Amino acid sequence: METVPKPGSNVPPKKDRLQAKKKKPRRYWEQETTGTAAGASPGPPRKRKRNRELRPQKPKKNDTSKKFRISKKPRELKSPGHQRSLSGAQDPFAGPAPVSVEVVQKYCRIDKSKEVPHPKTKTRSRLVAAEAQEEETSVRAARSELLLAEKPGFLEGEDGEDTAKIRQADIVEAVDIASAAKHFDLNLRQFGPYRLNYSSTGRHLAFGGRRGHVAALDWVTKKLMCEINVMEAVRDVRFLHSEALLAVAQNHWLHIYDNQGIELHCVRRCDRVTRLEFLPFHFLLVTASETGFLTYLDVSVGKIVAALNARAGRLSVMTQNPYNAVIHLGHSNGTVSLWSPAMKEPLAKILCHRGGVRAVAVDPTGTHMATSGLDHQLKLFDLRGTFQPLSARTLPQGAGHLAFSQRGLLAAGMGDVVNIWAGQGKASLPSLEQPYLTHRLSGHVHGLQFCPYEDVLGVGHSGGITSMLVPGSAEPNFDGLESNPYRSRKQRQEWEVKALLEKVPAELICLDPRALAEVDVVSLEQAKKERAERLGYDPDATAPFQPKPKQKGRSSTASLVKRKRKVMDQEHRDKVRQSLEQQPQKQEKAKPTRARPSALDRFVR
Repeated sequence: METVPKPGSNVPPKKDRLQAKKKKPRRYWEQETTGTAAGASPGPPRKRKRNRELRPQKPKKNDTSKKFRISKKPRELKSPGHQRSLSGAQDPFAGPAPVSVEVVQKYCRIDKSKEVPHPKTKTRSRLVAAEAQEEETSVRAARSELLLAEKPGFLEGEDGEDTAKIRQADIVEAVDIASAAKHFDLNLRQFGPYRLNYSSTGRHLAFGGRRGHVAALDWVTKKLMCEINVMEAVRDVRFLHSEALLAVAQNHWLHIYDNQGIELHCVRRCDRVTRLEFLPFHFLLVTASETGFLTYLDVSVGKIVAALNARAGRLSVMTQNPYNAVIHLGHSNGTVSLWSPAMKEPLAKILCHRGGVRAVAVDPTGTHMATSGLDHQLKLFDLRGTFQPLSARTLPQGAGHLAFSQRGLLAAGMGDVVNIWAGQGKASLPSLEQPYLTHRLSGHVHGLQFCPYEDVLGVGHSGGITSMLVPGSAEPNFDGLESNPYRSRKQRQEWEVKALLEKVPAELICLDPRALAEVDVVSLEQAKKERAERLGYDPDATAPFQPKPKQKGRSSTASLVKRKRKVMDQEHRDKVRQSLEQQPQKQEKAKPTRARPSALDRFVR
């Protein structure tokens, strides 16, 4: 019951006091409600809104197919007007942030200039959906560039100073302590000369000496993983898909070791190996031997996929194209041949030098190839179908070893000197006029490789191993899902499983990998034409004969098939008869007419 206040007291009733306590305070963004004037009669009570829960609602359709459906047309993000937030403030930059068209085109992978002539409705819809998905993916990739915090560095001289005169000691003094620790020298003259190889993550380094010394270490922390002496000449070393496996080309056979130095396999079918290459997306270990054979070994199943005879003598110059996984071999006759395990003959042959080829290197984009020969020439070739030389330079000493970095820098080892040439940026042609950096070593160079994701050049020479600092040579940002240098053992195992599931078959290696996703219109039309010429008629030109149904048991299955075959045989005979009648007319037109008969006409058939 409500308590009635005593007359003359200003104490409100109990119910009014409870309502005053429950009343929420007014925020600054809420509009002021105009209260009733003192002494004014209160207006009629406001009508309460009906309870929406009492209304019968239509059940929502749980169509899971719409969730994964790809729209055929790209979504147009409508720019909404100034929306008011909870605080009442207006967003001055409503809608998604604008993206530069040039950045979007950099990530676009579909060439819209090539169109399929007269595609079917289903094919056209799939192509439109694929283009829409690719466009949305490229826009997202362009927006994610803001997350790439690291930027590539470079070395610039002051007031026209030549950067080639800057020594490694000067660079070490100018950089920070962490970068200065990446420059080191390993004095290993007892077992040299050395060949070296970095892992795909750029964290581990493996090297092998000619006199049997093999070691692997984490070169960032200088932690030694394994060190053995195989008591046999070592010609090349190569990491496999991870730093846990190491392939060593010894004097007689190919050996596989783990990161503890324990021998796991001895592949005797790969004998007298001189060079090794590993294709990471195909899990193929490629070997070049003294006998002239190029062998592809699938390390995931342990089988030899292909053994090709190059027929060019001893193979001592080999490299891979990271773009399409094609192997480049340099020969003593001055040519470079391109090989794929799907073909027994080379895909192409390029005449590069007048003398023998000493070194070959291909940039990561697969656009340019650098070669050096016995004629002391250093040449750059275009690999985009023309295979023409773009630039050349005569060196005082022929370059015996070449290597490209992730950003297009070219390193050449000439005796005990290493020269590095740089271009204008990534995927640009290096300028051979003036070297970017020059460094003299304590021994002759026998191996070169740029470290992935680090501005470091590893050099193996007769005196040991040298790690050089080359600013601006590597990509500053890495993909943590593909090659993470800080991954744990569990993450490495999961990555191996995913990489095996996504392994590319060896039969798909070709010069142009984009041709695998295109429709071969020319071959399809040629096949139809050959089939029509072989049969004498085009089976797809007219609709097949459909016999009319008859009564009294004459429409059985056997009788229908018999009538169809009879009509088809009759049409075939007519087509063949017409083609035979047209053949003599074509021969008479093709036969040349002479004014006088000749005595040699009797020999003409």
